[in-house]
Amino acid sequence: MGQGAVRSQMDVRICFRVRERKDVDLILGQGMLAAGWHAHTLNAPGKFLIAAADYDTPRRARAYLLSDQGVAAAASRYADLRPPLDQPSAAALGASGADFPASPDRGQDGSGAAGWHRGKRQGGDPGAILREGLRSAPDAGLPVADLMRATGMGRSWVYYRLADLAAAGLAIQPTRGCWRAPPEAGSDA
Repeated sequence: MGQGAVRSQMDVRICFRVRERKDVDLILGQGMLAAGWHAHTLNAPGKFLIAAADYDTPRRARAYLLSDQGVAAAASRYADLRPPLDQPSAAALGASGADFPASPDRGQDGSGAAGWHRGKRQGGDPGAILREGLRSAPDAGLPVADLMRATGMGRSWVYYRLADLAAAGLAIQPTRGCWRAPPEAGSDA
């Protein structure tokens, strides 16, 4: 922590359970253990102590692991309650195509390349589906969310495969968060 030089620049500090009491002072600052910050007594996964300028006493908190499926379920549950986007936000999303209504390059379901992925995942090879999606992507590319939905794979899997394809010259990122095959890659993407 650079003898406290780095720590002194942090307005918010988070301390998960520590093995030794002295580590509380190392993470949160000198004297915090004596002030009641007992991170060594935290007894469950995800529990932590938070120190911020507004807190003069220890504050306990808990983080929860959210799966991609849990996030997707919550997003779909509240999608109808979401207020419409203001014009600058809608314009910014228009560049990547995420959560944006149909346009000439996007299918009626909002997916790129006129719904290329509908029905593809049923028993198909996710790698082949990904490459097919990149080949059929519009010039602006397909959002990663569409590629995830089509392959049935998680965000990390898609990004790792995209990185491999990009390194091989078989994928490009024309806009932030959107991918496609380069024009010269043709059917080998």
